[in-house]
Amino acid sequence: MSYPTLTEHEWDEVEKIWDLLDEARIEQARLAVNGLLAQRPGHADVRIVDAAVALDEGEPERALRALDGAERSADPALFFHLRSLARYELARLDPAREDAERALAIRPDFAETHELLSKILEFIGDEEGSRRHADWARELDPDLFPPLLEVADDEFDALVEKSLGELPPKVRRHLDEMPVLVEALPPREVLVAENPPLSPDILGLFIGRHLLERRNDDLPGSPGAIYLFRRNLLRACADREELAHEVRVTVQHEVGHLLGLDEDELEEWGLA
Repeated sequence: MSYPTLTEHEWDEVEKIWDLLDEARIEQARLAVNGLLAQRPGHADVRIVDAAVALDEGEPERALRALDGAERSADPALFFHLRSLARYELARLDPAREDAERALAIRPDFAETHELLSKILEFIGDEEGSRRHADWARELDPDLFPPLLEVADDEFDALVEKSLGELPPKVRRHLDEMPVLVEALPPREVLVAENPPLSPDILGLFIGRHLLERRNDDLPGSPGAIYLFRRNLLRACADREELAHEVRVTVQHEVGHLLGLDEDELEEWGLA
């Protein structure tokens, strides 16, 4: 299907939406793209920017729907990159890899796609390929993709122990039977066990029944576990100070899930 060319004013609106996304003004970007959709429903290039907004809104399924039929946009590399990202967020790693590779076949200097493909390959066990694409991303855009923070396993574990020790006493007593485990990355089967699937970029996860769901006649057994994902935490942080903060926040967040607390109750328990 061919589409009438966007007018100069409409292209200006598209650029405005990209600028809003760069400034993390997601609500304004959504309003602007909805205005474009009202004028040009179904236009491939409008669908592209609609998908980008949906991804920033944390809605990869909506992004995939927006991209359906938008292959013939003015920027096919961007189309494949966004579809790869949406599929990655839904833990559909094999089709995400295919789309990332198609994007790079069109635009080999697409730093964001090299970084995305690096993460995908790491998840599927191709460590050499992951390192190669991470290096390309850093070479193409060293400011956006600095080297991954390197922290020894024992140093990382010490940060976790420190964060647990800083929890309020009434919270710590609930952790006596609850293991806190550090894994490199979340297993794919854990991600897809949820509906919708969890993002492969999650920093931590509580698996089990929170305290408010338990009964005094529950059968004995493991109550679950709190997991922290070291590679994702290292990727999310620029330095050790930021890492210490992010580990503490992630521990508090997952302990909050264990306790079955909402946002207001997190503050009451000293976890906000």
